[in-house]
Amino acid sequence: MLPPVPRPRAPTHRAPSQPRPLAPPPDAAGLREAALAHLARYATTEARLRQVLARRLDRWAHAAAATLDPADIAAALAAARPAIPAVVATLAAAGALNDADFAATRARALRRAGRSRRAIAATLAAKGVPAETARAALPDEAGSELAAALLLARRRRLGPFRAAPLPPDAPSGDAPAGDASAAARREQGVLARAGFAQDVVHRALACARPEAEALIAALRADA
Repeated sequence: MLPPVPRPRAPTHRAPSQPRPLAPPPDAAGLREAALAHLARYATTEARLRQVLARRLDRWAHAAAATLDPADIAAALAAARPAIPAVVATLAAAGALNDADFAATRARALRRAGRSRRAIAATLAAKGVPAETARAALPDEAGSELAAALLLARRRRLGPFRAAPLPPDAPSGDAPAGDASAAARREQGVLARAGFAQDVVHRALACARPEAEALIAALRADA
């Protein structure tokens, strides 16, 4: 018995995809909805939220360029942009976002991760935290800065956490950097590039391991 002959498939005709209809230009209500949707997913600052909403308008303008006259797009943007600061200010007044809370929470998390005060300040600035608000959130305890440096040293196996002792000609961590061996300078450079001051770098690299572990544990407990 001969095997059945397979039937040829009927050609499938796909309807050409239709372009998505252009949404109306965002107004204050639409921008508020977009802001709330963003806040439901991310913690942010007032400055960053203003940027998010501005990018939303830019995306609408890009999509509208295919069908609308440039003058109409410009007019719609001119009408919508002034609503952004008002929307953000209203949400901030309602407690939906708070720069001080954001800065304090982010600073604690970064400190707990072994970031220096300088690195934390740079991160907060990049997130749009005002300078005065950021200064209030920055950790200022000397012991906390040393513990953060030790946390980085442990992660990179430096100083009290190095796998093998430095060569005999290398000075201890509190020796002047100019007299250090290449290995010691390399360790100092890792901590210095992370934003730690020279005195903190020297103290961290010269710290005894039990004391280093205790300082790190205290940092983790307080953060």
